[in-house]
Amino acid sequence: MHELEGKAAIITGASRGIGAATAAELAAVGAQVVLAARSESTIRHNARVIRDNGGQAEAVACDVSNYKDMQGLISHCESTFGRLDILINNAGVIEPIGHLTTSDADAWGHATDINFKGVYHGMRAALPLMQTQQSGVIVNVGSGAAYSALEGWSHYCAAKAAAAMLTKCAHKEVAASGVRVFGLTPGTVATEMQILIKASGINPVSQMDPSDHIPPEWPARAIAWLCTDKAKTYAGAEVSLKDPAVRELVGLQ
Repeated sequence: MHELEGKAAIITGASRGIGAATAAELAAVGAQVVLAARSESTIRHNARVIRDNGGQAEAVACDVSNYKDMQGLISHCESTFGRLDILINNAGVIEPIGHLTTSDADAWGHATDINFKGVYHGMRAALPLMQTQQSGVIVNVGSGAAYSALEGWSHYCAAKAAAAMLTKCAHKEVAASGVRVFGLTPGTVATEMQILIKASGINPVSQMDPSDHIPPEWPARAIAWLCTDKAKTYAGAEVSLKDPAVRELVGLQ
């Protein structure tokens, strides 16, 4: 992972779970990281922990559903570190869980604004800079829900499916300029999202035992690996961490 040393990386949804673990992982291999989330106090704490451990970290409050926020986030990274090498579009929400026929239209729409438009906003703000640099990596954290309809998750399944297609479209448009775009489907991860899912009691995922979920450090390591040249043959694809071959490449076997 030494090739990531000195790289400038943004991680959205970095207050907890996969995002926080990814920020720590990238910083541990020498990347300069910008942690972004709506909860400013939490990301400031996470950034401070990284700095206390010898890493370089900044914290920027950002709502990915707001394009101007994403523009400001990209600008902050460029002005602070001089460039942007890595963007991890990780921010996502599972609420409101519930049936489509009784869903609140505003809440349903806001969830898709985060889970889908947030990915678009990140790529739209970052790609021109990366194309100018002729280099860069974007990892969009996806979900198996993009490919399997689940009761009560219409907003989440639809948004993740749309984001997966956006990954493929972006790859076709920017691969020739030296920019790589990936999707990562991590499987079920032991995060706060699983607590909310468990409490809902809706669909088979809520019935899973907590021991069935992988730790957030696993997808964090996979994301760091995707940011290296070793993963370039997977560009444009949705990589599944459930694939034993991928786990072996990442070093999780």
